[in-house]
Amino acid sequence: MKQNLKLIVFVLILGLLTSGLLVGVDALTRDRIEQNKIAQLKAAVLDANRVSYNFGNIHSVFDDEIETIVIDELTFYLHTASGNVSYTFIGGGVWGPISGVVTLEDDFETIVAIKVLKQEETPGLGGIIAEAKYLANFVGIKMVPSLQINKDSSANQPNEVDAITGATRTSEAFEIIMNDQYDMYRAAWDSRNE
Repeated sequence: MKQNLKLIVFVLILGLLTSGLLVGVDALTRDRIEQNKIAQLKAAVLDANRVSYNFGNIHSVFDDEIETIVIDELTFYLHTASGNVSYTFIGGGVWGPISGVVTLEDDFETIVAIKVLKQEETPGLGGIIAEAKYLANFVGIKMVPSLQINKDSSANQPNEVDAITGATRTSEAFEIIMNDQYDMYRAAWDSRNE
């Protein structure tokens, strides 16, 4: 009985120490993680607009090149030289959220670049959604009347991109995310001139 009590006390102490250590590490790294997310967003916007930077000057270059515009609680990133507009997107994938940044030409219809910042899709299948090689297929594609991810072998229209082979559900989810977010951001963007 005495030995069992010692074992229980030992496990409790070890659990408390481990929990305290994890809470401490979380507190120490929380700000750094948040700053890295901000830098990742800024890098995606600058990369889409082909603006040179390094991680020592990313914040000042972003502030010089990009105007942040908030309309109806939605944030837009306007590249002042080209007129390209970027915004973030997020929505449900098959296994978790897919989030990233889309950049459109100044017509607010033609895709300049898409960068997926976070996804939890199956590696090698749905995870291809975040690969630069796949996302390059979206460059020059129109978001109107709506973005379509083509699941057959027919020729693509100006608003169509081929689906990911073997990842139909991820392709469908991405199509829904992109169209839903576009409709919301387009309405806000158009309202700025009213």
